[in-house]
Amino acid sequence: MRTDHEDQPLSVVIGAGGTGGHIYPGLALAEALRRADPRAVISFVGTERGLETRLIPEAGYRLHTVDMIPFDSALGLRRYLLPAALLSSGRRCQEILRAQGAQVAVGMGGYPSAPVIVGARLAGLPSVIHESNAVPGRANRFAARLTPHVALAFDRTRAHLPSGLRAETVGMPLVGAVAGLDRSALRAQARQWFGVPEGVRLVVFNGGSLGAARLTEAAVELAARWRHRSDLRLLIKTGPAALDEVRAKLAGSPVAVAVPYLDRMDLAYAAADLMICRAGSATVAELASIGLPAVLVPYPHAPHDHQTHNARVLSEAGAGLLLSDGACTGEALAHLVEPLLADPARLLAMSRAADPGTHARAADLLAAKVLRTIGRTPSNHQPTHEARSFA
Repeated sequence: MRTDHEDQPLSVVIGAGGTGGHIYPGLALAEALRRADPRAVISFVGTERGLETRLIPEAGYRLHTVDMIPFDSALGLRRYLLPAALLSSGRRCQEILRAQGAQVAVGMGGYPSAPVIVGARLAGLPSVIHESNAVPGRANRFAARLTPHVALAFDRTRAHLPSGLRAETVGMPLVGAVAGLDRSALRAQARQWFGVPEGVRLVVFNGGSLGAARLTEAAVELAARWRHRSDLRLLIKTGPAALDEVRAKLAGSPVAVAVPYLDRMDLAYAAADLMICRAGSATVAELASIGLPAVLVPYPHAPHDHQTHNARVLSEAGAGLLLSDGACTGEALAHLVEPLLADPARLLAMSRAADPGTHARAADLLAAKVLRTIGRTPSNHQPTHEARSFA
């Protein structure tokens, strides 16, 4: 029997912003909550500085913005303003939660999500936080003091949590197209989409939401080295700022194409034989879930070096290779990947070594945790994604 509480439309405010690594999992959670309750009222909180200003409205959700100072030790004297800024933005979130009639708040990590958890505490509402990295960020280290409901993307994160803090590993929520991706089934369509001929190996450079200068520079060097090869292709995501410069450097290249974004990541993953990328938590989870071999080049200035810890999820399993940012040159990559691309058996072994874990089901698992937090019974009809096969 359903209670009156369960008959009310679900109302949730999600804090997510800054980078795609926090925003896309937040959107995946929103999709899962809508599957659980199609009437659900869901909105997001972010800042006016991040990708959320574009990605969240494009996905059809309302975005509330608040002013917030990053949890960054490099702020210098400005760090002393952080408590006052957090309280002010928290009060603004308290108003947002009350105006929406929210029943629960969710923080997806990153500094834009912390005010939502503070606002929930001020409003007397339950809250849930999700930690996406192998090493918790500063915002979630703080937010974990305000709620007992903590969810993790990776088991190894637990070793970095305060002693006695209980947390549930649900995986990294993935957007639908990636969560249900069958690389083999989509491969022919994907390679046609990118214009990759039969028998040609495709290497995709993915430097994160805005590209990565180090990876892009190495990709241009690699394109020059491979200019006479007919069996290899490069697809380079540069970010919009570097696109014109990179295209000028690649002018006339028969092996490389530069694009500002990869809007169809499912097609990029299906078409690729190897990915060279940063090691953001969402990227690592997607690679693990779909079994795509990768060379991981962690961003060296990530807080607590968390991208290196993320990368080890794949490298220690044998599903990826780890290369330091300082060593990432076209020559170094050539020596690393040319033998790999010439060895289909090794590529297949790396693909099979990846542990898909619960990432494909993580959005629904996290949604169920959110529902339990407010005393609702999760639906038993949430979809599961088991579609994984090897090319």
